[in-house]
Amino acid sequence: MINKEKAGSSSWKKKVFKIVFLSDNPSGKLFDIFLLVFIVTSVLVTMLETIPFFHSNYFYEFQTIEIIFTAVFTLEYLLRIWCVKKPINYIFSLYGLIDLFSILPTFIGLFIKGTHYLTVLRLFRVLRMFRILKLTKYIKESSILLNSVINSRRKIFVFFLFLFITVCFLGSIMYAIESESNPGFKSIPESIYWAIVTITTVGYGDISPITPLGKIIASLIMILGYSIIAVPTGIITAGLFQNTSQGSVTCPNCLTEGHEEHASFCKDCGMQLNENNNPK
Repeated sequence: MINKEKAGSSSWKKKVFKIVFLSDNPSGKLFDIFLLVFIVTSVLVTMLETIPFFHSNYFYEFQTIEIIFTAVFTLEYLLRIWCVKKPINYIFSLYGLIDLFSILPTFIGLFIKGTHYLTVLRLFRVLRMFRILKLTKYIKESSILLNSVINSRRKIFVFFLFLFITVCFLGSIMYAIESESNPGFKSIPESIYWAIVTITTVGYGDISPITPLGKIIASLIMILGYSIIAVPTGIITAGLFQNTSQGSVTCPNCLTEGHEEHASFCKDCGMQLNENNNPK
């Protein structure tokens, strides 16, 4: 009797697993599409709730809808934990963490006011569309970009460290120049904030220099800002080029790129690529 119950439970787990985790069957694909519609709808409802007119006139209706959404997503999350063979692996996976963080804001909102608006994190669950629409092959391109950033992390770190030192230095100089005659530069942290806003070319305008020397230095910082913005872009672009060109062979005849490292002939013109790649 016990064996039959275990077999029945195992059979149910397999069925639920196929529905909630796989999209290569009609029921799984329908479930994923329904889930995506539910996710997008819940995010739109959260955004609409922040509009004063809707918030004041339909507050309780929005609360009821949010409870329904949270109940559905919580049930789905528990089903995923129940039917998977290794729940811990799912819980701490990327999708598992996204699923968890998509329902936590509502529960935290019971104790901390306003945090339920973070339910817009559910929008990250739309990443499952890659699996539903068979777009996983395009994830390779995003991996190349991610690897380029990771491989350039030391250069990027050095750049931001240099930038941090620069804005601290410039902010301190501007404080020394402007503090006596300009109430905007009332402290070095405020001056550093101004330096960051200026050097990134954001330019809020809430703080601005009024002394001639301060304006000259501010002009130099603005010009410096344009060159600084280009640095991280160049670092990542160089890393991206290195990743895309690595292991790729270019045809000497038609200059077509993207051949496999061990390819013998060009896929476009048929020209021999490399003597070392001749088939034996």
